[in-house]
Amino acid sequence: MDLVSPVLLAGITGIVAGILLSIPLGPISLTILNEGARRGFLWGIYIGMGATCMEVIYCFIAFTGFASLFTKGWVKTAMELFSFVFMLYLSYKFMSAKSVAATPVDLGERAHRIEARIEERFHPHSAFMTGFVRVMGNVGVLVFWVILAANFMSRDWVKPYWLDKIACVVGVGVGTAIWFVALSRVASLGHGRLSPKALLRMEHWSGIGLLLIALGHAATIIWELEKQRH
Repeated sequence: MDLVSPVLLAGITGIVAGILLSIPLGPISLTILNEGARRGFLWGIYIGMGATCMEVIYCFIAFTGFASLFTKGWVKTAMELFSFVFMLYLSYKFMSAKSVAATPVDLGERAHRIEARIEERFHPHSAFMTGFVRVMGNVGVLVFWVILAANFMSRDWVKPYWLDKIACVVGVGVGTAIWFVALSRVASLGHGRLSPKALLRMEHWSGIGLLLIALGHAATIIWELEKQRH
């Protein structure tokens, strides 16, 4: 890690996280596939860009408002363990998904009601606002980024400095946008070209990626514990 600039490492971490967490098909990806196939590439792009903007806002809030609370003393240790369990849980949900129509992680009826109220309140008409509001209504996005931001900072993948945090947030925006642009392109070529089976396989591979990250995280925790013992 010493061979890589901390800011560059933070940016790469953000890009990888943005792509991995966008691959499992949620409401935004399914909307892009349906609307992009019906209205074309640019319409899918606008939905994706709206979703990316709100994703970046949630990620920024997580890094600047919450993550620093979990990076000191016993709280940091507890957060490292919780992050490992959380990533294992996510990887299991992604790898065990049976259908692309089902949400991998469901936060319950109350979260659905909040999402419905936000969509009803803003009632988006444009493609950009459709993507923006749907992510805004998904409170799970903010919860995920609070946990992941704390994990990144506790692992020193993102240093607790403004430049590093901003680099990671920008990376998340780039990674998320890359995925949505690619998905919009596929949708514009015809929804049927990417079968439900292929989409489900992509979700499974995303779960494998998260599992590898979780195992690497566990190996780091064990190595640090061994170092402290000696």
